[in-house]
Amino acid sequence: AAQRAEVLSRFADELESRAEDTATRVSSQNGMPITLARQFEGGFPPVLLRYYAEMAAKQEDEIRPGMLGGSTLVTRSPIGVVGAIVPWNVPQAITFLKLAPALAAGCTVVLKPSPETVLDAFLMAEAAIAAGLPAGVLNIVPGGRDLGAYLVAHPGIDKVSFTGSTTAGRAIGRTCGELLRPVTLELGGKSAAVILDDADLAANIESFYAATLLNNGQICWLGTRVLAPRSRYTEIVDTITDLAKGLTVGDPLSDTTQMGPLVSSRQRDRVEGYIAKGRSDGGRVTAGGGRPDNTDHGWFIEPTVFADVETGHTIAQEEIFGPVLSVIPYTDEAEAI
Repeated sequence: AAQRAEVLSRFADELESRAEDTATRVSSQNGMPITLARQFEGGFPPVLLRYYAEMAAKQEDEIRPGMLGGSTLVTRSPIGVVGAIVPWNVPQAITFLKLAPALAAGCTVVLKPSPETVLDAFLMAEAAIAAGLPAGVLNIVPGGRDLGAYLVAHPGIDKVSFTGSTTAGRAIGRTCGELLRPVTLELGGKSAAVILDDADLAANIESFYAATLLNNGQICWLGTRVLAPRSRYTEIVDTITDLAKGLTVGDPLSDTTQMGPLVSSRQRDRVEGYIAKGRSDGGRVTAGGGRPDNTDHGWFIEPTVFADVETGHTIAQEEIFGPVLSVIPYTDEAEAI
């Protein structure tokens, strides 16, 4: 454990020395604003490695009283080979949420990065080699869905950790269930941001932005269903609309950019389809709804706000994974819940 901790600490140092390059590569691939990439992609992985390195170094066997007398020795052993599949939206931070504890525990890892974000994975590999991570402990295998399915079902894998879509997660869960293989699934969401009737939204608008539109709306835990009290509905819609209209949309590598492009043309097509569906269901667009005029390349969508959304509308129920918010009215807290 002490040797593992030492290697992980060196790994953290090597990543830290490459932090700016990592942030630039991620932003160049998925459109994440560079200021956010520096925090999430450049800064967070070394923190995770050092946290788990310290945990490994301090780990001791635990002795508990036995149920029928005597004592029970509790030890912690690595589960074996971990198949880790990570998405493109926050690739390095999510990688190290899997990789750091696995390596600290003594597991080896076969990591499949998303096809949309492989350049940062190559840089991470260079850092691992420079840190002296033993050969074969971390194996980075880029590829698409077919490779992911192969990895999940491979007889040499002892545990699967997957972050991605709910649809893919269900398929992986079925496969691992048949194999009786331990699996951790972090999937999509449609979280609600409930604004209570005494909330000072204007005074907390930066926190609201971080909870709803961060990373161009491409984060699974964002509160894209915004529930607002009917007594203040117009005021809240106006405040959120002003926020969306005031965001700086542009080059993700610029320090002033708050909203970059989406990751791919396919993703933009998906988001535009939801915007069209929101309109056809009766939602009212108060901000955005199209492509910005000041960008001549890149998969940009304007930050978009829908008012008059009902809970039965598609955009209120399905994860869009783009900068689109639905503001839904409620009468009291019981109705909101």
